[in-house]
Amino acid sequence: MNKSFSMVLVILVFSALLLSACGGSSTADTPNIPAEYAGKTNPLGSDAATAGKAIYDVQCASCHGESGQGDGPAGQALTPPAANLVESTAKYGDDYLYYRVAEGGTMDPYNSSMPPFKNVLSEDEIWQVVAHISTFK
Repeated sequence: MNKSFSMVLVILVFSALLLSACGGSSTADTPNIPAEYAGKTNPLGSDAATAGKAIYDVQCASCHGESGQGDGPAGQALTPPAANLVESTAKYGDDYLYYRVAEGGTMDPYNSSMPPFKNVLSEDEIWQVVAHISTFK
């Protein structure tokens, strides 16, 4: 009886560990988005991505690369290197992308060289860039 109870207990503990390892994203993977940005959705239409590409090509591609893979010529020399936006769009929503374009990445926990664009681009222009970034696959 003791042996079977021990075996069942070992199986239950192992199963719990296995299931927790297979779970979805953890809170460590979830970015902390300030309240002023949390839940924002892109208010612009489908044509916004075209306008966003023109802005992206001038403001972002030198670091993030033409297709957003973080492989731009200037991005390679940065520490940490420029973010792979293909991965970011797969993981995060519009609110996070808008937040990062607006606020940049010089603050904790990002500590990157990305400058904030909220004083360079209008709200609509930031949304256009987000629309373009969202086309990366």
